[in-house]
Amino acid sequence: MTSTAVSLDKVTKVFGKVPVVNELSFDIQAGEMYGLLGPNGAGKSTTIRMLITLTEPSGGSIQVAGEDIQRNPAHAKRNIGVVLQQMSVDVDLTVWENLEFHGRLHHIPNPLRQRLIRQSLEYVELGDRRDTLVKTLSGGMKRRVQIARALLHEPKILFLDEPTVGLDPQTRRRLWEIIRELNNNGMTILLTTHYMEEAATLCDRIGIMEAGQLIEEGTVDELQEKYGRGLMIRQHNERWDYQFFPTVQEAEQHLSNLTDKRGVMVRESNLEDIFVELTGRQLD
Repeated sequence: MTSTAVSLDKVTKVFGKVPVVNELSFDIQAGEMYGLLGPNGAGKSTTIRMLITLTEPSGGSIQVAGEDIQRNPAHAKRNIGVVLQQMSVDVDLTVWENLEFHGRLHHIPNPLRQRLIRQSLEYVELGDRRDTLVKTLSGGMKRRVQIARALLHEPKILFLDEPTVGLDPQTRRRLWEIIRELNNNGMTILLTTHYMEEAATLCDRIGIMEAGQLIEEGTVDELQEKYGRGLMIRQHNERWDYQFFPTVQEAEQHLSNLTDKRGVMVRESNLEDIFVELTGRQLD
């Protein structure tokens, strides 16, 4: 029987009089990789900030690793690792100095701290860069330093907020391998991303947010089953029209019955098609 690692119950965050997150509820099971998607302004980053105790909810409750984070924030901080899209390591320190500082903040004693630093750096393949100044590293290496630091205190749950943004395709795929391996080893992961392929490849389940609320949730397979596996796309001047069908075969049958087939194609639907259908716009 799986246990719940993260639970949000009617969580609300109001700035001024505007609810940025509005009665948001979802659960992440222990060992699951959950993808949280949404257009800019949907409330994803605010949700992450509440989960990692940087922002206080206006209402509702959040449980992380079995504890209410408002009653016991120290418990949450011990059990979570965080990789934010903004560069949050000190670029004027070496790789090792960044991890040493983090280890001391978590009161990890020596020599355990040194063993965990070595272990974390080897895991992200940066063992040979421990004495390198972070500012001299590539973008992908800096992101790997962030992941090594997030893993140092051996958290149960990892929050990844757009971890591969701005990276080249090869580096992104390498980070996918690291993230998948962490999950295969039992780590619970919440991932936000603007890359649909990333979410579809990595995540067990997807939650889609719009205007501070969860508007859909399920596996990619369940979403395709619900909205249609077949997709017919027709070009109208500068615009594209999308029409879903239960199967690709039904979409092809519909196409074959059209008298005018110009600018029309049929293919299997994907997560991005369903996202655009639900939110009415693409991620920028």
